[in-house]
Amino acid sequence: MAAPHPPRTADHWWRDAVIYQVYPRSFADGDGDGIGDLAGARARLSHLADLGVDAVWFTPWYASPMVDGGYDVADYRAIDPAFGTLEEAEKLIAQAAEMGIRVIVDIVPNHVSDQHPWFRAAVEAGPGSPERELFHFRPGRGEHGELPPNDWPSQFAGPTWTRVPDGEWYLHLFTPEQPDLNWDHPAVRREHEDILRFWFERGVAGVRIDSAALLVKDPALADFQEGVDAHPYIDQDGLHDIYRSWRAIADEYGAVFVGEVWLPDAERFARYLRPDELHTAFNFTFLTCPWEPDRLRAAIDDTLAEHAPVGAPATWVLCNHDVTRTVTRYGREDTAFDFATKAFGTPTDLDLGTRRARAAALLTLALPGSVYLYQGEELGLPEAEVPRDRIQDPMHFRSGGTDPGRDGCRIPLPWNADAPHAGFGSRDEPWLPQPAGWAAYAVDRQSDDPESMLTLYRRALLLRRTEKGFGDGPLTWLPAPEGVLAFGRPHGLLCVVNLSATPVELPPHERLLLCSGTLTPDGRLPADTAVWLRG
Repeated sequence: MAAPHPPRTADHWWRDAVIYQVYPRSFADGDGDGIGDLAGARARLSHLADLGVDAVWFTPWYASPMVDGGYDVADYRAIDPAFGTLEEAEKLIAQAAEMGIRVIVDIVPNHVSDQHPWFRAAVEAGPGSPERELFHFRPGRGEHGELPPNDWPSQFAGPTWTRVPDGEWYLHLFTPEQPDLNWDHPAVRREHEDILRFWFERGVAGVRIDSAALLVKDPALADFQEGVDAHPYIDQDGLHDIYRSWRAIADEYGAVFVGEVWLPDAERFARYLRPDELHTAFNFTFLTCPWEPDRLRAAIDDTLAEHAPVGAPATWVLCNHDVTRTVTRYGREDTAFDFATKAFGTPTDLDLGTRRARAAALLTLALPGSVYLYQGEELGLPEAEVPRDRIQDPMHFRSGGTDPGRDGCRIPLPWNADAPHAGFGSRDEPWLPQPAGWAAYAVDRQSDDPESMLTLYRRALLLRRTEKGFGDGPLTWLPAPEGVLAFGRPHGLLCVVNLSATPVELPPHERLLLCSGTLTPDGRLPADTAVWLRG
């Protein structure tokens, strides 16, 4: 086991933390059944300690039918048997703490599984029952109620309403197996406050809030109208009272929140980050930005400007369990990310994408605020094209097969190049197939390679922890050639990223801390390469 590294200042660790995202099904398989689990995660905590992260965020590990990768929760107080037990989760939280790593869990407040006891009772109880008031049940439109109650668009492809045998319809912004909760009901609010306390009592340091801007609906469930300012189910004003009550609970335990808030309006986005609401929110402006200097600079400026009025730190994310992996995205002609543009067979230059991903790693880690790393990002894993007969993501099926879904970024990790299934598990084939050549990315192979992506990340995170100027604080843009981003941080720290097509001169400096590639023989910074300097 790696030696624990000292945690950052306890009160404000989240303002500049490096947080590693674990998708449990694909991280590490401890019992050999082909599905990642908590035993596997505990056995691999040393990898996270060696990497140098401050915290680890686990996507849902709760009891679930797994229709949507665990985001269809049947019981928030139980661990899914595929992953282990509540006792194992408690051991994992404690073991991580001993190594200086905090644990963040995922809460999914917008909806539950259709196998949740509340929803099963609601279906059985019938129209007009108190049980149905916990959800959004409505009679249909049309002569015989055969039409959905409204025309709201889905967050996934497909319909947002499903009819039950007694004729009523229920709302689900995602799959039919994920009925939306009615957040106007006090029992829904009390239940989630109790869930927060349940996990905080077990030593959890924070909560990631899934679909954080969707919980509250227009009470009239009015039809969606394009061009109308108030969206009927996104960013409703009633959300802020909910998060203020949650913040009071988190403050009791010294815990923190990060919200999944997809909003184009900077002013409304910042409202979620007021001092009595969420501590942080994911920065999707940066995540979806293409590898273009002007667009990246604008995304950075916009992000910092959004957060400044409320004094909240920015978060920087290159990929997660829902989006195309960075190496692949940056190797395509269209380097931005949009669910609508994903397609099977998109040409990709992985060498180019890897070079850019290495530079992007140094860029993000030099920016002020906190950084989220998705599992495998430190290995430079590409997006995998999953055979159609092995795809499990409901986004694929609800699109009629046109969307490849998100399974390509969820392939089980390679740990040992020469072991079965690249060391992910010992016995059964992984739940998603690992592509040919996956073992080349294995942790053990990269650990011995001074030029590997893993080595780059380890060096970068060590420098970020030990050198002055990183993390929270100001950023100053510096003069630079066209196509180059250059900025200064406190204590003379400099970051230069060359997005132009030709090598460029480095600015005056005393010491080179780290480079994402190799400088030219005459000491210039090549294209698609980043460097950290001490001025």
